[in-house]
Amino acid sequence: MTEIIITNVDGKPLSRRGLDTRRRLLDAAERVFGDLGFHDASVVKLTDAAGVAAGTFYLYFDSKKAIFDELVRDLNRRVRHAMKEGSSQGKTRLEAELLGFDAYFRFTASHPALYRIIRQAEFVSPEMLHYHYDRLSRGYIEALAEAVDSGEIGQLDPSVTAWALMGMGELIGMRWILWGDGKPLPDHVFDELARIVRCVLEATR
Repeated sequence: MTEIIITNVDGKPLSRRGLDTRRRLLDAAERVFGDLGFHDASVVKLTDAAGVAAGTFYLYFDSKKAIFDELVRDLNRRVRHAMKEGSSQGKTRLEAELLGFDAYFRFTASHPALYRIIRQAEFVSPEMLHYHYDRLSRGYIEALAEAVDSGEIGQLDPSVTAWALMGMGELIGMRWILWGDGKPLPDHVFDELARIVRCVLEATR
C-alpha cells in the first residue's frame, strides 16, 4: 500500500507537529461549518476554534474552500473506514450490510455535521458532493457484485441497489439520529431496516 504523504501549501511534508495542527484545523472546520454554514464561517472563526493564529491557517490551506473540500475528503475517508471495519465482521452479505449500516449510524451520531456539510457541498463545491457519494458507492457496488456472482444474493443490479440502500441509510440516519439529537438509532427502526435489506437482497433468489 502506498504511503500517503501530507504536505503544506508549498508541497513540503508535514512534521508530526504540523500534522497535529492540520488535524486541529479540520476538527474545528467540522464544528464551524456544521454550526454556522460555509458562508457565515470565516478563516478567523476557524482558527479561533482551532486555537491557532490566523496566519497559521495559510500554511496548510490556501482558502476557506480548500479546507472545506479537504474536510469532505476527510469525513468521507473516516466514514468509509468505519463502515468497512464494521461490515468486515459479517460472515454473510446480509450480516455485512447490517454491520456496515450500524457503523454508519454510529459514525453519524458522533459526527452529525457530516449531514450538514455534505448538503452544503451541493452549493459550495458540487465536485466534492459527487466525490463523496462516488467514493461511498464504489466499494459497495463491488461487494454486491461479488455476492451476486457467488450466488449468495439474488440477481440484482449492484449499482442501482447500492445507491438505493445508501439513500435509505442516509435518510433513516437523518430522521432518527440527526433529528433525534444524536441519540442511538431505536431498535425497532434498525429491525425494520434489517427486514427491508433482507427483502432487497433475497428478492430474486
